[in-house]
Amino acid sequence: MTHLTTHKTALLTALGLSFALSSSLFYSPSIEAAGLLKPNNANYTDLQIKEHHVNVVIEDMYATTTIEQTFHNPNANDLEAIYSFPVPEKAAVGEFSYWIDGKPVTGEVVEKQQARQIYEQQKAQGNETALVEKDKYKTFDISVFPVKANQDVKIKLVYLQNTQTDTGIGRYVYPLEDGGVDVEKQSFWSRNETVEEAFTFNVKLRTSYPVDGLRMPQHPNAQLQQVAPYEWQAALMNQTATQVQNISPDLETPDTDTPTSLDLNGEADTKALNQPTTLTQLNKDILLYWRQAEGLPASVDMISYKEANNSKGTFKLTLTPGTDLPLVTQGRDWVFVLDISGSMQGKFSSLVEGVRQGLGQLPPQDRFKVVLFNNQAQNFTQGYQPADKQSIKSVMTQLDNVQPGNGTNLYAGLKNGIDQLDSDRSTAIILVTDGVANVGETEKSKFLNLLEKRDARLFTFIMGNSANRPLLEEMTRVSNGFAMSISNADDIMGQLMLAKGKMSHAAMRDVSLKVSGVRSKEIVKPRLANTLYHGQQLTVFGHYYQPGEAEITLTGTVNGKEKSYKTRFMLPEQSTLHPELERLWAYAAIEELQAKIDYLGTDKDAKQAITDTAIEYGLVTDYTSMIVVRDEVFKALNIQRNNQQRVEKEQKARELRAHQPVTAQQNRVDQQQPMFIDSSSAQPNQSQQRASVSPSRSGSGGGAISPWLVILMAASIALVQLSRSHSNRSKDV
Repeated sequence: MTHLTTHKTALLTALGLSFALSSSLFYSPSIEAAGLLKPNNANYTDLQIKEHHVNVVIEDMYATTTIEQTFHNPNANDLEAIYSFPVPEKAAVGEFSYWIDGKPVTGEVVEKQQARQIYEQQKAQGNETALVEKDKYKTFDISVFPVKANQDVKIKLVYLQNTQTDTGIGRYVYPLEDGGVDVEKQSFWSRNETVEEAFTFNVKLRTSYPVDGLRMPQHPNAQLQQVAPYEWQAALMNQTATQVQNISPDLETPDTDTPTSLDLNGEADTKALNQPTTLTQLNKDILLYWRQAEGLPASVDMISYKEANNSKGTFKLTLTPGTDLPLVTQGRDWVFVLDISGSMQGKFSSLVEGVRQGLGQLPPQDRFKVVLFNNQAQNFTQGYQPADKQSIKSVMTQLDNVQPGNGTNLYAGLKNGIDQLDSDRSTAIILVTDGVANVGETEKSKFLNLLEKRDARLFTFIMGNSANRPLLEEMTRVSNGFAMSISNADDIMGQLMLAKGKMSHAAMRDVSLKVSGVRSKEIVKPRLANTLYHGQQLTVFGHYYQPGEAEITLTGTVNGKEKSYKTRFMLPEQSTLHPELERLWAYAAIEELQAKIDYLGTDKDAKQAITDTAIEYGLVTDYTSMIVVRDEVFKALNIQRNNQQRVEKEQKARELRAHQPVTAQQNRVDQQQPMFIDSSSAQPNQSQQRASVSPSRSGSGGGAISPWLVILMAASIALVQLSRSHSNRSKDV
């Protein structure tokens, strides 16, 4: 098996930055993939991934991903299978099944140490058992025992994710590229990421707002089609027609007789449909974009779950503001903080070229400086340099001679970059690293304290899988910045679409959301929702204990002036189509508790609260795992089958939803009283339009536009905000 190493996750942050990154910016000759692990130098033949089937349903602004895998043991001895894959962004794992005696047995969530003890005890006794554990922010690891000699085992994993659109573009990533950040793990394990027989990847997109195009940039042969007015399907596969018949009935095969594969321009791609689609290596992320039609209204959408005999209900609100954020432009200082650790070998030259292109776009009145870091940090340019051709050429010639090596002292690089800022000038800091600090200061609280002391906004862009997302996102939150994960499968056009509005519009700061009129509590909004940017959505989860009419109020400041929006909507007495909302609420609540631990240090009460919440709602976390044993063992261990009951409830609800047609704006709750009113309209209750990316008829591929140009343009938003902040302070004095 070929050992593969991924290119390091790229984090691009600025004191006001939006980002588009082409696949050519970071080059990597190899990647570490999801797959079956075995100890290096083991004397048995690799276990095999015989089949790998993925079924994704994206509806009502959340995604349900179902993975079914069959493992095969070609050896003469019974063995244990350990399958590892990157943690999907914001993924709540709530269902895991292992086939015993030909029937699936659903796992139950217990405290992590207890789950591992049960697994080891059952394995020692030769009994069937399986375990799902989370390795912090890096991987989910599935252990299965036994895979009998020359036989197969089958497993199923289901996880939930909240989804959003940004400037009218939706995005789903199925992560397969391991970030390669766990050096100890890589030194011990090798892995087999090859699917020997059947592979399928199928997505159903059910959306009540019209979509005018789909795109899978790394899989041009994918079969994309519209199957109903508000339903789309995307598929990849490599199996024969006979094998398709043996797949779960939820995994449909698209009708390839009709040329309905569309790019993001809405144009048919008959060439893609006529080519065979194969994917047998689990070493490349699968990424799907969809684009909403233009002219859609700003809106508030709501889904809920409440059983008739339960006093507590759960709701999810998705706010999609309009386009009333004003346009802004301004000049600035630029600080490039660049990672030159050993993991940057093979791609540092591409990074330098990106910096060269970006600096070439600066006006002569701007200044720049460059900070480099590996084990230590150095002010490479010895202070600011004028952004003229001669200075840029001199610095870039020196950068061309830099050789990456050693570790990653992220703290030293960030501190060097953020120190000695000119308080009289607007400044943007662009940091490029994977955020996995392994030299010097590594405590999360130290990074947050450093940022809290500065009037700085970080816009964080996390490229690749297994990056330290908790650290990078919390750094962004405390600085009121913007964060986005970037897959290596992303390309310039997709990211440019997402970043476009952030390059040219002011943002709403100090965002606050209040729900009143009913007994509601435990309202949870994303950690990064203190600031709303052009084209962004805001999603909140909450519980309610009294059905009836509620009022929602959104407030914030734009260019220092307070702005407020409000509307009213009904919370129902009974609503049973979305039981998954309970897990999504629990996941959001756990994120809040974990952030408290990361920031303030170990807190026994917070840790216990996470554990209790995860067990109640059946979630795999840093402190809980999912264990599968025979039914009689569950009974003997006095483990209640609560998650099994929850899974059955969710499966029935999915079946019901699948057979109900999607109707236009079916979840919108502010049609009678629009929250985001268009003041320029002659109609008093006319909604603003939501932000969107205009279709480009010149093609949906990319690469001609420098990603660094996009970065520099986008960062100017925050510089304007900082300039105005400096100006206001001067007036106050």
